[in-house]
Amino acid sequence: QMWEEAIALGKELAEQYENEMFDYEQLSELLRKQAQFYENIVKVIRPKPDYFAVGYYGQGFPTFIRNKVFIYRGKEYERREDFEARLLTQFPNAEKMKTTSPPGDDIKTSSGQYIQCFTVKPKLDLPSKFHRPVSEQIVSFYRVNEVQRFEYSRPVRKGEKNPDNEFANMWIERTIYVTAYKLPGILRWFEVKSVFMVEISPLENAIETMQLTNDKINNMVQQHLNDPNLPINPLSMLLNGIVDPAVMGGFTNYEKAFFTEKYMHEHPEDHDKIEKLKDLIAWQIPFLAEGIRIHGEKVTEALRPFHERMEACFRQLKDKVEKQYGVRAILSGLEERRGSRPRSMVRSFTMPSSSRPLSVASVSSLSSDSTPSRPGSDGFVLEPLLPKKMHSRSQDKLDKDDLDKDKKEKKKEKRNSKHQEIFDKEFKSTDISLQQAEAVILSETISPLRPQRPKSQVLNVMSSERRFSVSPGPPSSQLTPPPITPRTKLLFSIQPSLELNGMSSSDIPDVPPPLPLKGSTADYGNLLESQDLISPTTSPPAHQR
Repeated sequence: QMWEEAIALGKELAEQYENEMFDYEQLSELLRKQAQFYENIVKVIRPKPDYFAVGYYGQGFPTFIRNKVFIYRGKEYERREDFEARLLTQFPNAEKMKTTSPPGDDIKTSSGQYIQCFTVKPKLDLPSKFHRPVSEQIVSFYRVNEVQRFEYSRPVRKGEKNPDNEFANMWIERTIYVTAYKLPGILRWFEVKSVFMVEISPLENAIETMQLTNDKINNMVQQHLNDPNLPINPLSMLLNGIVDPAVMGGFTNYEKAFFTEKYMHEHPEDHDKIEKLKDLIAWQIPFLAEGIRIHGEKVTEALRPFHERMEACFRQLKDKVEKQYGVRAILSGLEERRGSRPRSMVRSFTMPSSSRPLSVASVSSLSSDSTPSRPGSDGFVLEPLLPKKMHSRSQDKLDKDDLDKDKKEKKKEKRNSKHQEIFDKEFKSTDISLQQAEAVILSETISPLRPQRPKSQVLNVMSSERRFSVSPGPPSSQLTPPPITPRTKLLFSIQPSLELNGMSSSDIPDVPPPLPLKGSTADYGNLLESQDLISPTTSPPAHQR
């Protein structure tokens, strides 16, 4: 689950795939993995392992660990007792030391085996890229990873003991351990290369404790704002331990120990530190207010009396702190986090892999409330596939077939009307005078299984100078068909009362001469004007598509 390290390695691979190997398929797969890693960093809660300092003292140990201290990284959720038991199985004759202070020379030079084990706290060392406040979910990784400095704090009392307030003379003896390499590394344990110790005064310890408490409240509030499904019990315990003076006493002990005239007179150099402690106490109120507000929204009816008591204690605490140390307010940090989740965090709805994915046009047509997001998009809206009422594939197919049928019928009617208009226009441009009703009768038969005929082949008579003439010919005469196979059969007949080519009806015989026999693929709509150009013995060309 060290996704940060996987991302760093993935960037090196991406550089090779993109600029050296030009393997875009592997690059796309790698980038998808990196996207998943980034999402895991923000959403997945990872366990924080503990670190243990282990000292091997005595001449009975091998030379590579004799009288040396090592920092071990424990397993997930591994307690110190379990780690010690696992460690002692490797050295069954070793004796466990009871103290955490460094041993004397008598133990180091003895012939036995002595093991000292205690828990140490890793020191946060943020990378330089985090130059501004970031989410706790991102920072939490670096609290227990890529760490090289560890500290162990041991309380030490100096001066006379004060039974009323133990914080006044409680000093902290802090030991800092620096390992040879950062943990975790190629091993889960590294040798300590340097050790030094510092002393923390009681006032500095109070400042540290208040800062850690405020950070803990703020981090827990952030977690509940980002994930409303978190359990409420840890938040209840944290808030109640601070606002209820009967549990821990709060910061009242600090006021008794450091905010007195006697302490300020004896330690004038601590004036700035006292002001800082007061400021931290004042800043705790808005953090507590936000935590109690979230607790009130998520509390159950069984815990309602507990919440009401906590609210009453907080009101008293708030009035006291604001009167003594001023009012602090959080301007926009938590309010922005309470806002709507950014679009990048919203998971798009994905259809099952077995079903056919809907196109963008299908999504737009199925959703009745979808409108184009911007003008000029023609209804094609690129939106995430949200879960809507499911339509069966058969119903969609039937609807689509009905639409296709309607479109085909409209196209057919439009094509027929266009052919009729062309014929009317051509015959009106000629000098044919119609003396009786409907001299020319046109009938058209269109095969529904064939595509429509190109417009250029409907009629070749396009000028008013041309005359459509039919000359009687021998019955056995054949016409050369056009090179393109016709798709439409046009049949027409000439009435005896029609005047053609300057001949009156009296010159035309009573029985009209028979029409020339059409070839197998001939079309009378494409008759040529000159019969001399046509050879009766010419055979039809091969069928061409």
